[in-house]
Amino acid sequence: MLPTSPSDQKVANWLLTGVGMLIIQIALGGITRLTGSGLSITEWEIVTGSLPPLNQEAWQEAFEKYRQTPQFRLLNFDFQLSDFQFIYFWEWFHRLWARLMGMVFAIGFIYFLIKKYFRKEMVRPLIILFLLGALQGAVGWIMVASGLTGDAVYVKPTRLGLHFIMAMGLLCYTFWFALQLKVPSRHIHPQAKAFRLTVMLIVLLVIQLLLGALMAGHKAATAAATWPLIQGEWLPEKAFTESPFWMDLLENKLSIHFLHRNLAMLLVILTIFWFFGVEKITRGTLFHATRIIPVALVLVQAMMGVASVLMAQQIIPNRWGNFEWMAQFHQLGGMLLLLSLVWYLYLTSPPSQSPSRS
Repeated sequence: MLPTSPSDQKVANWLLTGVGMLIIQIALGGITRLTGSGLSITEWEIVTGSLPPLNQEAWQEAFEKYRQTPQFRLLNFDFQLSDFQFIYFWEWFHRLWARLMGMVFAIGFIYFLIKKYFRKEMVRPLIILFLLGALQGAVGWIMVASGLTGDAVYVKPTRLGLHFIMAMGLLCYTFWFALQLKVPSRHIHPQAKAFRLTVMLIVLLVIQLLLGALMAGHKAATAAATWPLIQGEWLPEKAFTESPFWMDLLENKLSIHFLHRNLAMLLVILTIFWFFGVEKITRGTLFHATRIIPVALVLVQAMMGVASVLMAQQIIPNRWGNFEWMAQFHQLGGMLLLLSLVWYLYLTSPPSQSPSRS
């Protein structure tokens, strides 16, 4: 296995720029959700939608379209134009940033293609990356459309969860691809046990992130803004009561709340065990030197989760407060924890025919 080449390093930096932009995009998605802005733009115009309304007449026209939505009629019926402009900005900026990411990808792709920096081993990952990005945009619009009809005042929680988990998948795939080109082979030490333990943590964390998205979609934090009990009980009486069972897991706020809380504690315990478990099998490696990061992140994540639940009592509709700040940092912490585990998964992964390890 050879060190990565200068051209590989440049492609990797381009991909890492995409990782940074994706983190910002997901954070913007969180702000859009927390401010209730996601349904303010009722159409998807790929080109003309790049610009916001530029005069009073255009603003009134956009506002009138929003006034036809169930969210306005059933929830925000007292909105004035200034209120609408506030929520419109966050949804517009969220979509604008997605367009900027597409431009960065396209410009970088054309540049590296002309410079002949791409090798044949990179073609398949690049195609997958493009398809994942396009699919994410399509799912985003499907999610928004779910809140524009009937009596919906928000997007469907299951579609929000799908959109979020797919964003996590795109983020991790881009990061992994960049690591394949960025990290010299001397830092990679295949360790089957460490690899399996890290896979286990990632699977549990992905489930936890999905539960977190369902929590957000159902506004479930307010259903039990206490800790450690949920409505005065360890296992709420109304949890796991709906049929079929799989629907209960997707729709019952207290069931989701219970699972999200307890899986968080399990992740804390398992991450600590992971820390001590990998210590004996990865000594003297970059993995060993940085293995404290997931432990620190999971502990901070758990504390922010508890704080978010307790601060849910302070929520004031259409106002950004302590809960919104904490929820936003909680989401960011989840992303960073996932990326840290992907990093360790890569450092202990078995040999493969990757762009930099063949």
